Amino acid sequence: MQRYFLTNDQMSATLVEITGDDASHIAKVMRMEAGSTVICVNENERVVKVTLTDISQGKVTGHIIEEMEEALVEMPVKVSIAQGLPKGDKLEQIVQKTTELGASSILPFTAKRSIVKWDQKKVSKKIERLQKIAKEAAEQSHRSIVPEVVPPLTVTQLTQSIGTYDLCIVCDEEEAKHGQKSNLKQAFERLNQEMKVLVIIGPEGGLTREETAIFQNEGAISCSIGPRIVRTETASSYVLAALSYQLEI
Repeated sequence: MQRYFLTNDQMSATLVEITGDDASHIAKVMRMEAGSTVICVNENERVVKVTLTDISQGKVTGHIIEEMEEALVEMPVKVSIAQGLPKGDKLEQIVQKTTELGASSILPFTAKRSIVKWDQKKVSKKIERLQKIAKEAAEQSHRSIVPEVVPPLTVTQLTQSIGTYDLCIVCDEEEAKHGQKSNLKQAFERLNQEMKVLVIIGPEGGLTREETAIFQNEGAISCSIGPRIVRTETASSYVLAALSYQLEI
């Protein structure tokens, strides 16, 4: 059944109002009609089954017919992915896949080896697009929340945030080259439910040794993510999949 995320204002005790792209998706892509049913989720993670009553240009209304109790789908820990800005459309892929795999937020940052530099005039539009990708991925994967995608941080801003997390992991290819394989597993074994985890991943070319040292000085743990060197767009998916295996399976 199709799922749509709504603001709290779009959902009352008995009714929902769907607008914008979601309304267009219902009318033009899914070609639904009055009587069709969908699932809607608001910002408070209230999940309801809705029968659509009116489908018009840019607006869809529906009547709530059931409050739904869903199986727990969110990670038992809150994972933020700090991703060094990659080239091309790789960040879109990263946002999509990390959302599907359970990330709670995505924090792009400008690393020394980031080739891409965002035009400040276009940041809001880029973030809007990435947030839309996160929303669509959350709907597809039946998440209870939509991860937040924030505007790009500097290394200094990212470093200053490390202390707000219970655990910070830096994906460090140098650890893999030196044969260190146990740090990630040991870090995961320290986790308890509701902890906040930050995973820092460099862009193409990885993090500089200076950047890694800066993060380590704030308490971050450098970890290999296996004996093979993976692409920047693969690393976050690897970590989230490994964390899911550790905590959920």
